[in-house]
Amino acid sequence: MKTLKQILVLFAVGVFFWACGSSPINKTLTKKEEPVVIANDSLEYEITIIDIGFNNFLNSVAKPEGFYSQQYLEARNKIWVVTWNQRANNPRQFNASIYENIIDYQAFVDYGYEVNYKLFNYFLFAQQKYKMNLGGGFRPNRIN
Repeated sequence: MKTLKQILVLFAVGVFFWACGSSPINKTLTKKEEPVVIANDSLEYEITIIDIGFNNFLNSVAKPEGFYSQQYLEARNKIWVVTWNQRANNPRQFNASIYENIIDYQAFVDYGYEVNYKLFNYFLFAQQKYKMNLGGGFRPNRIN
């Protein structure tokens, strides 16, 4: 009888540990986010943005193409590129994982509407995601 109690206790403990164990997670196939390529073929200019969430931001939050004028986008981008590059050149003061690369954006070059539109929206996205302010007279929590 004592042996039967011990077997039942061991069985109950075994069932308890088995029930508390982790179960396999159903890994459904999720579509991997593709990088956004900002390019102007005639200038041989290209930026690839791999930041997760930017595609979603561009497709759901950003104002549609044509909402802003190219001049407006260029003005914002000029200011934000200067700030971005200053931070990229100071990895001890700013997070080097955010400001990994400098952006070679030259004020006198016409990159076209698409390049300016996507770069502008990336700056809006980055300011929101990383809770930073690139300046230029914009409020820190600006979405678009």
